Amino acid sequence: MDICEQSPTYIRAIAPYEPGKPISELAREYGLDERSIIKLASNENPLGFSPRAREAIERELAEVPRYPDGNAFALKAALSKRFGKPMASIVVGNGSNDLLELVASAFLAPGRASVFSQHAFAVYPLATQARGARSIVVPAKNFGHDLPAMLAAITPETRVVFIANPNNPTGTFVDAGDMEAFLGKVPGDIVVVVDEAYTDYLPPERRYDCARWLDTHRNLVVTRTFSKVYGLAGLRVGFALCDPGVADLLNRVRQPFNVNSLALAAATAALEDREFVERSFQMNREGMLQLERGFDALGLEYIPSCGNFISVRIPRAGGDGKPQAGAVFERLLRLGVIVRPVAGYQMPDHLRVTVGLPQENEGLLGALRKILKD
Repeated sequence: MDICEQSPTYIRAIAPYEPGKPISELAREYGLDERSIIKLASNENPLGFSPRAREAIERELAEVPRYPDGNAFALKAALSKRFGKPMASIVVGNGSNDLLELVASAFLAPGRASVFSQHAFAVYPLATQARGARSIVVPAKNFGHDLPAMLAAITPETRVVFIANPNNPTGTFVDAGDMEAFLGKVPGDIVVVVDEAYTDYLPPERRYDCARWLDTHRNLVVTRTFSKVYGLAGLRVGFALCDPGVADLLNRVRQPFNVNSLALAAATAALEDREFVERSFQMNREGMLQLERGFDALGLEYIPSCGNFISVRIPRAGGDGKPQAGAVFERLLRLGVIVRPVAGYQMPDHLRVTVGLPQENEGLLGALRKILKD
């Protein structure tokens, strides 16, 4: 018997996560100059990262031969001060993806299930399937979370509910009142993960204090990342806010040194650089308007987004009415523009576009104009 067949069938059935195409790979494939390529595929911060984080990394370089602080004391202390929660309520991970996996490891197993929305982040079904649990996928409402339907979908085997807010790849958002009402109706023995990777891009009037909900909902886990507005995607660091008992369980399944020392130092410094975060927010807001106006001028529909990306619909063409988004994606690649196809999210007519610098946004719009004109 093949040794691979000794792996559980639910593991062998996993379709691996496909990240956005790297610039270097596209340059090799099409013989392009890397400097001319526009990458708007992975929701990265086009401004780079905080100068304070860079300085912290340089100071920490001398400690690279030593293991990092497995308890992430300095970062947890900074997060505790920011959110007004004890350090025992904070778990640090190798990106927020790591926290999602930790929740799955702690609460999911064969015979159990998770609930999440159609068009939601791809890691939810992956993390669920890797534990032999069942995914209960609830149809989306206008590309967003249908919370009443998700509540109704909960079964006796449900142990985790995943909610991305704002959602990736649609950019939709559940307002604070609706989210709090939902939390009040979910049974207390079911973990509700609110994945807030893109929360820093919300308009001020739509932001809410998730930390206060932890006082009344012991089953709530809030995950956040330093990969987006803080620009530390390459270092992989995120965190969860949760009940101390839940945090203890997550730490039991967490790898001992899951976040490296450079990432810990950079994240601690970046957290305090409010000026960089504000610049990133403002640039994103202006870039989003630039893309929306450009899509309007091209007659393209899009899903209004609360993140640092926007999903645009590519019209079907021809008598057969086949999706054209894949073909447009390939033509964009040949023109040196990388975006993200989202057919795997049951959105075959859409492409997800990260908000870039003004010249990058215009480069994309110019390439689309050329393609749609041909």
